[in-house]
Amino acid sequence: MESLLPWFALKNVPGVGNLLSKRLLDRFQSPDTIFSASSHDLLLVEGISQGLVSAIQHQKISDQIKREIDLVSRKNYKIVTLTDPDYPDLLLQIPDPPPYLYVYGSLETDTRNISVVGSRNATAYSISTTQRLCTGLASREITIVSGMALGIDTAAHQGALAGKGKTIAVLGSGLERVYPSENQNLFHQIADSGAVISEFSLLAEPDAYHFPARNRIISGISLGTVIVEATRKSGSLITARLATEQNREVFAVPGSIHSFKSSGTHNLIKQGAKLVEHVQDIFDELPVLLSPQGGKRDTNPEEPVESTQRLSLDEALVFKTLGPYPIHIDNLVRKIEIEPGKLSSILLKLELQGVVQQAPGKLFSRREGSF
Repeated sequence: MESLLPWFALKNVPGVGNLLSKRLLDRFQSPDTIFSASSHDLLLVEGISQGLVSAIQHQKISDQIKREIDLVSRKNYKIVTLTDPDYPDLLLQIPDPPPYLYVYGSLETDTRNISVVGSRNATAYSISTTQRLCTGLASREITIVSGMALGIDTAAHQGALAGKGKTIAVLGSGLERVYPSENQNLFHQIADSGAVISEFSLLAEPDAYHFPARNRIISGISLGTVIVEATRKSGSLITARLATEQNREVFAVPGSIHSFKSSGTHNLIKQGAKLVEHVQDIFDELPVLLSPQGGKRDTNPEEPVESTQRLSLDEALVFKTLGPYPIHIDNLVRKIEIEPGKLSSILLKLELQGVVQQAPGKLFSRREGSF
């Protein structure tokens, strides 16, 4: 851990952010060399002023830095620096990668990463679509990257775990400040099969300004980013923009044309984002993802949950009336003109068959993948 002190010292130099750190490391190769460099050599780095030279040359190893490194050791977290062979290869390609990452779990340099992000307040349709998509990708040895937020992010990680694959969560807080707190168990599950990472100090709170910075890592560590359900002002669109700036692919899952929750996603498609309905749409755009599967299971995760050919006439009528977006049971009663008690019984049977799902508030929809 002693060798980490110069890295922490560099990151804490006032005025030297990720971009300047990268430029300094590109020229001098290590923090030790940066701190021993002459004023003349430091000034040759673009963006380094005389004031920053002074700040670099007078930087000290504070007690706070020592306490932070000690906490990393006691918690059995890892620090992966920019020159470490385990630092993600794709992240090295962006202009402002973090000088080091805090890692809980096992971070690999594999570039077969796809990020999936979207609304925190997601519909049942988008949740199930995300889970199905990520299960399919994970079962083909694609690592799913997301931000561990509620909604689509959580569904993405859960889908990857269901596919027995790897997933990476990029936090907008420190590893000792799991956010949201509801995902404490998911935090450990992700680390068991992949990694939870952050560029922020262990005790850093989930401050609002952390998340746009976090988003550049989500897109930067991935070959492409899939946006699922985003309004026109969604934070997910920041990730999409960053992916474009980083020369990465942008994908979008369409939603209902009547839902404002998908207006941002549809706008991305109009601007040229690849429309995604199935896993194959991503492979078509990024054939580099296709490689030997190492004996992965042959079952197709996109097969329908259950055939509707075995439904009775009444069950088929109810199923046909439902769609991918939830509808209240009272509206179903009016549409089908059926007794409420009989409808409740039919809906329960359809749920047990796996072709219909219920959301809170007596809202019902078709389960994704049924037909």
